[in-house]
Amino acid sequence: MAFISVIIPTYNRSAYLAKAIDSVLAQDAADLQLVVVDDGSSDGTAELVRDYGTAVTYCYQANKGPAAARNQGIKLAQGDYIAFLDSDDWWHEDKLSRQVAAMESEPGYLISHTDEVWYRRGKLLNQKKIHARPHGHIFHHCLPLCCVGMSTVVVRRSFFDWVGLFAEEFPCCEDYELWLRASARLPFLKIDHPLTFKQGGRPDQVSQQYRIGMDRFRIMAMLKTMAQEQLSLEQQQLLSLELCRKGRIFGEGCLKHGRQSQGEQYLDMVHHFDKHGPDPLAAGKFIDSFSGKSDD
Repeated sequence: MAFISVIIPTYNRSAYLAKAIDSVLAQDAADLQLVVVDDGSSDGTAELVRDYGTAVTYCYQANKGPAAARNQGIKLAQGDYIAFLDSDDWWHEDKLSRQVAAMESEPGYLISHTDEVWYRRGKLLNQKKIHARPHGHIFHHCLPLCCVGMSTVVVRRSFFDWVGLFAEEFPCCEDYELWLRASARLPFLKIDHPLTFKQGGRPDQVSQQYRIGMDRFRIMAMLKTMAQEQLSLEQQQLLSLELCRKGRIFGEGCLKHGRQSQGEQYLDMVHHFDKHGPDPLAAGKFIDSFSGKSDD
């Protein structure tokens, strides 16, 4: 079995973290490095992790968000493969051995992911067809929603040489942005087993904190992809269509809630791409405008 580094970023999740750590230490994959990156917790996380002794590499940093925490974990990772686990999720005991074995038999893939089992407030959720995990060249699947679960992913070390690290300017949807960037370049290997378990529906989760207006960050991710990636003509067209769809919904929502200037900005963007189609130069200008960098 290859040497595998597992990265758990955490922020004030001491009530859930032990279950995540225990699920890693219970893996039947023999050669593991577990890195917990504490992103500024104040709830006893440090004491909890230190009770595990040398089984866990612990790193504390001032609060910078999940993207920065994962990037710090990547810097500390020593494995041939790197896996990610959110601190309130957990794994089946053979998750890593199955996944790495599949990647060893398919050396052309730099990234793989698995199916998930979802719980909300302790109750099992039935997943909709739209949430089915895709295989292969999945760029078109990545546009409407985040279709790759963060806690399901295993990558080869060279993955980050190809696509770069997590974008730390994103307080949420940093995973959506990375999968969009990666899927524009690489195929994804899907492992057809539900090996990852998620517990959702809590107010402390980033997805809940940014639930209203989350598409603003997905729009920024799509603009960044259009501005910076070498996309095929089909990818450009699909991206432009989804950008207009999300931009129209978000812009009209802003107008409905009295944010006139912001709504008009996003609808102007929609009008531009409706009229001109994919336009990397304009995408860069809209990024500057939406992030307050424009001089206009």
